Amino acid sequence: MTIEDHPQGEKASPAVTGLKSAITWTAWPGLMTLCIAITAYGMANDEPILGFNSAYLLLGVTLILLERWMPYEKTWLENDGQTFANIAHTLLNKGMVQAAAAVTTLIIVVDVVEPEAGALWPTDWPQWAQIVLGLLIAEFGFYWAHRLAHEVPWLWPFHAVHHSVTRLWVINTGRFHFVDTALSVALSQPLLYLAGAPVEVFMWVGGITAFSGLLTHTNVVMRAGWLNYVFNTPELHRWHHSKVVEEGNTNYGEVLMVYDLLFGTWFLPDRRPPAGIGISEQMPTSFAGQLAHPFRTLSAMRRERAAANVIAGD
Repeated sequence: MTIEDHPQGEKASPAVTGLKSAITWTAWPGLMTLCIAITAYGMANDEPILGFNSAYLLLGVTLILLERWMPYEKTWLENDGQTFANIAHTLLNKGMVQAAAAVTTLIIVVDVVEPEAGALWPTDWPQWAQIVLGLLIAEFGFYWAHRLAHEVPWLWPFHAVHHSVTRLWVINTGRFHFVDTALSVALSQPLLYLAGAPVEVFMWVGGITAFSGLLTHTNVVMRAGWLNYVFNTPELHRWHHSKVVEEGNTNYGEVLMVYDLLFGTWFLPDRRPPAGIGISEQMPTSFAGQLAHPFRTLSAMRRERAAANVIAGD
């Protein structure tokens, strides 16, 4: 399918149309490869943070520009009044809270099991193979944290903050409740530690996961072909944000789709995903309200259970 065939495609000169069609197929692998290359250059020159931040900023700016030039859904360009809340969630979750959660969980693991650093890790493997192994290990935790957030009733209110968005674009990539983020970190990072992964692998897993997050939430026409069976892509993740429960409870992978394929949750039908995304319940519009909403929801659930027990005579 070319950009001209796409329902959101616009008439343009043949040269522009051809360029957009080429970008449609090359944007995902090309941008991910570029970000990895920039990060690798930074790490090779003892500037890993600078390398990652440069790549992340470049990716974000590039995707924002592409969203205006070749959007997947034009209606998702409309302001939903959630930009401040999106950025606030991102700053809270991807900064202080995620770091605190990672440190806390690792300290707990150290105190309990005290594994010998590197004892289980294949340090003689090429670095690229160690990174792939690290992604496979962390992905298992990411997958189950994400799936449990959908299937466990008392976890869903926290994850619903992310799914309450009515459009997908780069700026709401990091819109997660801090409890939701802490669960994801707690079920993934200790697995790497227990396996004896070196610091470099932790950094690579974190960096690639961050790049993947921006790419999966972007409102840009992208097609990945067979890569949809390997990586989480915009084509897959748009289905994950469907209001239809059977469609939304799929494609849980953070970066890789191996566990979705293994556990039967991979989903990519041959039709266009719904443009109307979100959740059925109400979500406060303010950042503070969204932070408090899950706790209020849980309190209401407890009151309902208590009332039901009284009625039942328990």
